[in-house]
Amino acid sequence: MSSEQVSPPQEPKETELRRQLGEEVRALQSATDAVDAATADRLGINRTDLHCLDVLTQRDSATPSQLGAALGLTTGSVTAMLDRLARLGYLTREPDAHDRRKSVVRATAGIRRGADELYGPLAQDGAALLERYSLPELELLLDFARRSREIQERHLGRLRDTGHEE
Repeated sequence: MSSEQVSPPQEPKETELRRQLGEEVRALQSATDAVDAATADRLGINRTDLHCLDVLTQRDSATPSQLGAALGLTTGSVTAMLDRLARLGYLTREPDAHDRRKSVVRATAGIRRGADELYGPLAQDGAALLERYSLPELELLLDFARRSREIQERHLGRLRDTGHEE
């Protein structure tokens, strides 16, 4: 007898719903990707630059090394990216008040307003959508979103780990 757990057979409707949900999550990822590509294009930047601005608009500030870790970039790539974004007026760099050897990077008020303009309608539509769900449904959706993110982060770690083996 095997020590593996055997799942009970799934009903055809359950199997079909799981398949449809998987397809919808994949389509959601593609739609999100397309919105981000269009936003980056509108701002005149690349997708990595957009990701950097997203990180900065979620925080008050970050150091270049924190940005490199968040984006999976080398020090040289971070420096080139920050130079580009500073020239466009999307971020500022200033010496750290506690350690002058370090710098602190912040999104400018202008890019924060721009992000609100570009993503504001999407956020409003999303908030309106969430209004239709009950508290238990919201808890379920939050659990699904959180666990899905954790799966993505674990897989990213695997991809990064296996990509550097020699």
